Amino acid sequence: MTDWTSIRAQYPGLTGRTFLDAACVSLMPQRAHEAVTAFSARLVDPAEADATLHHIWMDAQREQAVHSSARLLECAPRHVALVESTTHGLNIAAQAIPWRAGDEVLMCDLEFLQVAIPFVQLAQRAGVRPVFVRHRDGIADVDAFRAAATPATRAIVVSSTQWSNGYRIDLDGLAQLAREHGAWLVVDAIQQAGALPVSLHGVDFLIAGGHKWLNAPMGTGFMYMSGRALEELEPAAWGYLALEPPDGGWGTYFSTPSITPDRSYGFVAGAKRFEIGGTGNYPGAIALAQSLDLVNEVGIARAAARVWALGERLQEGLRELPVRLETPFAREHRAGIISFTLGERGRDLACLEHLTAARIYVAHRYTSGTGGVRVSVHYFNDENDIDHVLAETAAFLRR
Repeated sequence: MTDWTSIRAQYPGLTGRTFLDAACVSLMPQRAHEAVTAFSARLVDPAEADATLHHIWMDAQREQAVHSSARLLECAPRHVALVESTTHGLNIAAQAIPWRAGDEVLMCDLEFLQVAIPFVQLAQRAGVRPVFVRHRDGIADVDAFRAAATPATRAIVVSSTQWSNGYRIDLDGLAQLAREHGAWLVVDAIQQAGALPVSLHGVDFLIAGGHKWLNAPMGTGFMYMSGRALEELEPAAWGYLALEPPDGGWGTYFSTPSITPDRSYGFVAGAKRFEIGGTGNYPGAIALAQSLDLVNEVGIARAAARVWALGERLQEGLRELPVRLETPFAREHRAGIISFTLGERGRDLACLEHLTAARIYVAHRYTSGTGGVRVSVHYFNDENDIDHVLAETAAFLRR
């Protein structure tokens, strides 16, 4: 049995507040803070004999995040690249797919704007047509995407869990649709990864920035790439740290008189070649690895069961109040986001302000007419957190 009290103790930011806003910016666990502090101390006072070895040591520390990400995703490390954000990963996908004039990209109107931006911009540069599936009652499901697909569909771009109302799509069903059309499937998993398992079956790109449900700092995250993507696609930018390591390592290479930039370059075959390929956010990667190791130790299936159970407690409580539940979905279509509305934006905002005054961290989000007060339920939350937000919402309604 998981000791949730001990897990909760890893998050000192929970003290003195009811934190239910991982969908915005989550809390970092104590172990990640300690790892970054130790890493920073080595930057102040390196332990290696020279700066070259110090650099090599830093590169090795960063790689821990690749292996921790691969463990969470249950894939080989060669399929994982580190990115600076979901935005970074989405742009890698948009720039790597070989577009033809007249190609169509299917998206839905529930998406966070950054999901759409790179692909909408392709209309100007590559003659690509964005096609938006319109939601019905907060749902844009596989059938809706199927109805919109045509022989021109070149890519399907979707959030696995929607940011404002928490709707979680059937990724396996969407992957089947993509295969039927020979389309690339690009998935923004930032509102799911770290709280629930994410299916990789048939997914070509799966991207998650670290600062939400992965409980890591901004400026880091991971990107999964399928075998098909690694075999058929090439990056739009290149960096030397994505090259095949030279014989003897970089220290030996840089001290060899005969080296010259006037040569051919061989890049790694894995997802790493799609990274920036230069020095990146090393402290962020250190923290990401520790945060991922914590959820890996908990077990993502146990974390998901916790998130679902607490979410159901919240749903049941909200159904007893005079509000409209914007996330009525059962487990198969829900992750950690539960939204509700009091009927109009002004009342939702007033409720948010009341909750904020009670030291309850939630958010106020809408897309295409759906949303309201957004509550994020993570595995580090407990029943008291749920009961607190319900009690204060009820108090606001009585007022």
